[in-house]
Amino acid sequence: MFSYVDFFSAEIEALKRRGGYRTFLEIERRAGSFPAALKHGPGPGRRISVWCSNDYLGMGQHPLVLDAMKRAVDESGAGSGGSRNISGNSHYHVSLEEELADLHGTEAALIFPSGYAANDAALTVLAGRLPGCVVFSDELNHASMIAGIRHSGAEKHVFRHNDADHLEELLAGTDPALPKLIALESVYSMESDVAPLRRTAELAEQYGAFTYLDEVHAVGMYGPRGAGKAAELGLEGRFDVVQGTLAKAFGAAGGYVAGPAPVIDAVRSFASAFIFTTSLPPAVAAGALAAVRHLKRSDRERAQLRAKAELLKALLAEHGIPVVSDEAHIVPVLIGDAAACRAVADELLERHGCYVQPINSPSVAPGSERLRVTPTPQHSDSEVVAFARALDGIWDRAGLARRHAEPVAG
Repeated sequence: MFSYVDFFSAEIEALKRRGGYRTFLEIERRAGSFPAALKHGPGPGRRISVWCSNDYLGMGQHPLVLDAMKRAVDESGAGSGGSRNISGNSHYHVSLEEELADLHGTEAALIFPSGYAANDAALTVLAGRLPGCVVFSDELNHASMIAGIRHSGAEKHVFRHNDADHLEELLAGTDPALPKLIALESVYSMESDVAPLRRTAELAEQYGAFTYLDEVHAVGMYGPRGAGKAAELGLEGRFDVVQGTLAKAFGAAGGYVAGPAPVIDAVRSFASAFIFTTSLPPAVAAGALAAVRHLKRSDRERAQLRAKAELLKALLAEHGIPVVSDEAHIVPVLIGDAAACRAVADELLERHGCYVQPINSPSVAPGSERLRVTPTPQHSDSEVVAFARALDGIWDRAGLARRHAEPVAG
């Protein structure tokens, strides 16, 4: 008889030997004191500073957001009570969708319980219902986009990361009569680089392709009113569907798609992942709604985030500590070894009280392991300096290579 439990035990042991086993740190976020948190574990709790949160602007602790959620709980209770089709469609859900459509200058928007669900559901429908659709997907697209494309059953071509020439080559080699869908992200979170959005929009128009742009790491943080990277570059309206999240810059939870009303209605009408799931709790929708409205009119958080990210990147460059890219607000510190990545993260936490989760395969390719550091407006300049100094000391003890800028010839 096959030993099922023993099989999976062996799989986990092999993962541990490769250094890719993931552990979860039990932390308690402290309302009003972000990025401080309380680390739980053996013995009394310990105060730590979080350096890997996706709550990029600290909106998950903003008084406007917390007050909105508290009021919604008092008004509506905890859960939504059902799917959007069956009793789970509140005024908060409808208002949030209207606000998101306005943010992106689109006719409609549709919210989901998660960004993963939004990508999976939307791409399954859009690529799956277009007859003979051919999808062109960046090789570093998020797992949720890959899943949606796979579930659609559409023919797929993968183009090299941010390589518009390769994309054009694939488009040119495809039957002009077939529907085409280009799927990409604006900001790639593990690389912290930005897609060639202008060239992509031009290629889509040239070859008659439908465009699907994942802006989860850009909405709230870039562009006028926080509308995203495409809007920042003056490309608002050049991408057919924009997908975003409510769980990062907006500090809540959930995901959404925004675009032409018939397209969004098709997702609403045909996506199983939307139809057959309970909707967001009203309080979560209310909190997200407050965050979206605030960030539409406030640039202060975005400016502070840019300043803190630039400070950290400059300090790491001075120390010769390599980062994968410095184009965006995320600071991916390249280590290149799973065991070393874990060891550096452990020392940062135990010696300095700085929590950064090591990023290993399958999130990144083996040999490109990294610390995905996310400074926020709530980190003080002195904390950023102390973090860089701590990492500098650990780098030497770990025997890791440094990368200093080449001297300018002259």
